[in-house]
Amino acid sequence: MENDLIPGIGARPVKAITRPELVDLVRKVEARGTLNAAGKIRQWLHQIFRFGLASGVVDTNPATDLNVVAAPAKAAKHHPHVTLAELPELLGKCDAANINALTRYAIRLLVLTAVRPGELRAAPWSEFDLAGATWTIPKERMKARRPHVVPLPRQAVAILTTLEEISGGYPLLFPGQQKADRPMSENTINKALRLMGYESRQTGHGFRHLLSTELNGRGYNRDWIERQLAHGDNDEIRATYNHAAYLEQRREMMQSWADSIDALCAGANVVSIKRKA
Repeated sequence: MENDLIPGIGARPVKAITRPELVDLVRKVEARGTLNAAGKIRQWLHQIFRFGLASGVVDTNPATDLNVVAAPAKAAKHHPHVTLAELPELLGKCDAANINALTRYAIRLLVLTAVRPGELRAAPWSEFDLAGATWTIPKERMKARRPHVVPLPRQAVAILTTLEEISGGYPLLFPGQQKADRPMSENTINKALRLMGYESRQTGHGFRHLLSTELNGRGYNRDWIERQLAHGDNDEIRATYNHAAYLEQRREMMQSWADSIDALCAGANVVSIKRKA
């Protein structure tokens, strides 16, 4: 029996392959930064040699415990974000800042939908059903390569309706300033936040973390929140079921989220007026 699956050792008899060779193979994959791929290869090797051991082709399984020498997982990337109590001030500064109106609307939509900045920047008008208050992002534009349906709260629909008067004649919601057929620069939103005084305090991606922190704290079903954030699900059947089952729950959850922001901003405005008086 020969192992034809793994480059470098595939043409050799299974019995001749040693543990150090397998460790070296996996480390070469890890060196490319593809830790997920390295993990899958460790699993495949273990299964291949386990089958060989059960079949009597090999006497030992040299692929056991390869995870012991695996490279440590990369630290999660930190996306700073303000607290919910600080959000009204941020949105107030966003309204007052000397930034492009499209950028202002983009920041508001990130707050209200919790999509990834790249998903918003490159969004074409064809993905939106404003009458049905729904945004459907095809799998080709999603990180997990799975279509994502975003329920739009009334506040988001109002912004999109206004935005349509500005960019509705273009294919993209946020056309670039230099070339209308290209999306807004990926640096635009974070640059605007820096100009507003939020460097190292808030990024476009950080709004997702703010929503996750708040909605988990309010006791919402974690699966609803994870689906709203379009996090991957390793179980394809479960993912399909959740995709269908949670849309209306997420619609109510996101409308409540948008309403709570409005209430918080209204309260902050009242306090501000009282202070001025």
